[in-house]
Amino acid sequence: MIARTRLGRFLRGLLLHAIAASLIGYFALQAFQGNYGLEARKGYEEDIARLTGERDELRSERRELERRVALLKPESIDPDMVEELARRDLGFAGPNDLLMINPRR
Repeated sequence: MIARTRLGRFLRGLLLHAIAASLIGYFALQAFQGNYGLEARKGYEEDIARLTGERDELRSERRELERRVALLKPESIDPDMVEELARRDLGFAGPNDLLMINPRR
């Protein structure tokens, strides 16, 4: 005959509650400090704000480049733009031009 004591039943119940409490604690800790937790979300939101600003800067730079390219298309060529590019790239200067030499880096 097997004798079961009250102490054994009490310890088993205590063990089950301890395991359940530790699992709840683990998941609560991960929800707060894990890779996808609340603290990580703050970092992700900062990254989103920084990258959104960078994207907006690149879009405005692209619009400016597209505008300059549109001025060089054959059907709508701008003589001032051609002159500016020729002077800059080929080093041309007119006799009445004031030159400001800026060393290239």
